[in-house]
Amino acid sequence: MSIVLDLGGLGPTDLVVAPSALAELMASLHVLAEPEHHPEAAGWTARAVADPALRDELLLFAPLWARFRCRLFFPRGLPLAEDLGEELTALARLDAGDFLGLVAPGVLGTTAQPVPPAGELRPGTAAAQEYVRRCQRRSYARGELARQLVAAPLELRDRLLGALRAADTAFFADDWRTLRPLLEDHAREVRRRLAVRAPVDVLTDLLPTAVRVGPGERIRLDKLQNHEVRVAPRPLVLVPSARVWPHLTVKNEHPSCVVVHYAARGTTPDEQLTVRDLHQRLMALTSPARMELCRHLLGEPITTSELAHRLGSTEPQVSRSLRVLREAGLVRSTRDGKLVRHRLATDVIRRLGHDVLATVGR
Repeated sequence: MSIVLDLGGLGPTDLVVAPSALAELMASLHVLAEPEHHPEAAGWTARAVADPALRDELLLFAPLWARFRCRLFFPRGLPLAEDLGEELTALARLDAGDFLGLVAPGVLGTTAQPVPPAGELRPGTAAAQEYVRRCQRRSYARGELARQLVAAPLELRDRLLGALRAADTAFFADDWRTLRPLLEDHAREVRRRLAVRAPVDVLTDLLPTAVRVGPGERIRLDKLQNHEVRVAPRPLVLVPSARVWPHLTVKNEHPSCVVVHYAARGTTPDEQLTVRDLHQRLMALTSPARMELCRHLLGEPITTSELAHRLGSTEPQVSRSLRVLREAGLVRSTRDGKLVRHRLATDVIRRLGHDVLATVGR
């Protein structure tokens, strides 16, 4: 499954690259809400929020920064806001209808069925009651949040603002002082590349798992969706993040712009595998013969002939098994004079479980 981005028709001024404090805060809150999905951030999550009352308040809003990611937290137009204060001020100015329209799909958290327009989600209407029931079927937390949203959207808006400001004071302001320069440096480098290369080529290199597909200027992103997004005539806003890994988010529903929230290179703990690459690695280990070979490769480097001798096999048979493991990235081979020696890539094997979780979570 995948999302295809069609970049045809984008001009030089239609592609914006910049970090967003609000989007980064949302990514940080996601890590806090689902720490088991982000073991690489265990040290940070343990010290980020010490206040139990704030933890409880953030938990109430956790559906908004779950996997689907609420559109409220992403840029909604150009020029982009300069800082978190400006983004929160814009959020505070949203009227009831705009706030409800941005938040309702995030509370539901799925695109399987469309959410009714904000004007239909009035207390007591059949549409509002059905919307709340749909959210309840997904989880109690989503149902409760949906009920509050329909009953009093502006009260919920102000409560959410209070929680976001408290999170900023508790941990994010200090975090952002460190992360912002790194993300701005990354954004400048991407803009430099865009000045000399086509957007489709830059994004293929930039976005984890992206591959170019023809015809035209289209790239495919490994996501748990089947969707094609025609960007133009809207601008495309690329928002790099230090906390979003291993997720990649594409937000297409707002008419002002398409947003891609992605992990900036240099801020991720590991490479990101495509589903095909992960499948290749797992399948390489399903053969009992190749698994036995791996046991001999764990230790000092060893030649093909020595492996064949130990296994009671022929060198061509061992070579075929080694090729499968090497192409999957599970074996490394180095030349030593006239000999080629092989060794198990123990770091890759050790990371497989994390790779499975990261690929499923993307």
